[in-house]
Amino acid sequence: MGTGGFAIDKGFDELCFQFGRFDMSHVLLMNNAEIPWFLLIPETQKVELCDLDVDTHNQIFDEIREMSYFVKKHFTVDKLNVACNGNVIRQMHLHVVGRRFDDYCWPGVVWGIEPPSVYDPAEIERISKLLKTDDALNAAGYRHD
Repeated sequence: MGTGGFAIDKGFDELCFQFGRFDMSHVLLMNNAEIPWFLLIPETQKVELCDLDVDTHNQIFDEIREMSYFVKKHFTVDKLNVACNGNVIRQMHLHVVGRRFDDYCWPGVVWGIEPPSVYDPAEIERISKLLKTDDALNAAGYRHD
């Protein structure tokens, strides 16, 4: 539960691991060990990006940029996919997905495809530590709650 009655949609509970947050967005990781797939969930009741005020919009995109740099730095990726879909879970959430030319669903979309494997606890701990200790993320306001 965030401030002002904000709550992350329960639909993410079975799909993701929740880590920390930036000033505006909560950071989650999809339980898909094949590709680094992070979600940023902004603390807003708005559903569409175009409905955000300019300052909030810019802050969210700053956080997306920082998360994108993190993925490029710590994972082997050929391409980043960034999207704001919300067709299944309506709450605003932004995907930052690191793709490889040889991943299991390249060049198609990752949405709606069952991953071949999920994370084991040791890998979740490793990613959690990377998030906690990444200097650029910390400088951008990331904190591990």
